[in-house]
Amino acid sequence: MSDPQNDGGNQVVRNILMGVALVYVIGSVFFMVQAQNRLNDMEKRQTAAQEEIVKKMNDSNGQLRASLNVLADRAGMNHKELSKKASDILAKERETESRLKADEESTKQQIGAVTSEVNGVKGEVGKVSADVTDTKNDLATTKTKLEHAIGDLNKHSEWIATTHDELEVLKHRGDRDYFEFTLRKDKDPTRLSIISLQLKKTDPKKSKFTLYVLAEDKKIEKKDRSINEPLQFYSGRERALFEVVVNSVDKNTVTGYLSTPKNVAQSQMPSHTATSQ
Repeated sequence: MSDPQNDGGNQVVRNILMGVALVYVIGSVFFMVQAQNRLNDMEKRQTAAQEEIVKKMNDSNGQLRASLNVLADRAGMNHKELSKKASDILAKERETESRLKADEESTKQQIGAVTSEVNGVKGEVGKVSADVTDTKNDLATTKTKLEHAIGDLNKHSEWIATTHDELEVLKHRGDRDYFEFTLRKDKDPTRLSIISLQLKKTDPKKSKFTLYVLAEDKKIEKKDRSINEPLQFYSGRERALFEVVVNSVDKNTVTGYLSTPKNVAQSQMPSHTATSQ
């Protein structure tokens, strides 16, 4: 026989389990209903949003079509003609852009060619400038030589005495007159025959000197001359040839002689008595 007490306990447990199961089922159903409601609500909102977007897009398209129609009306064209016009404008823009690019490339090439030519011209100008500079230097040198040569063209036409004994030999030849001199630097001119001489500068180390020849209201500079170098010039009414030779150079003095045509001092009266300048 079964125990009535055990049967009563089992019945209580079954009742409790069934109650729990019922509560679980009811809760699950409730949550499922809530979730379905939320999904339905979200779908409704999404649908409404999509409809709103579609509506705005339709409104925008309508406004765009209206604007195009107005523009077409103002331009006197229909939509097809307006589209063709827009295509033509785009094509012309592309053509213009291509032409501009081609022109730009051509301009770059031309600029490159001009730059090369300019560089070439600069090189030629630099060369010509250098040639001009060389020519100027040559002319300056030639001018100096010519200045030194004025009156000295016949320096090798006569004997030149380098010592007192050689000068005595020339004196005994009798074809010219000779006047020995000693000039001091920065002193008054020294009168010889019909001309005067004045010493300006000396350079004993290089045996060079600078002096002035004063004759006929003229002051001729003989600059940076060397010893035993004949300095020739013409003076007097008959344009007689005079020659100055310096045989030695010291710190403050030079010694040498003046050679003149025979008796020029007696045959001609000096046109001017030279003074220091």
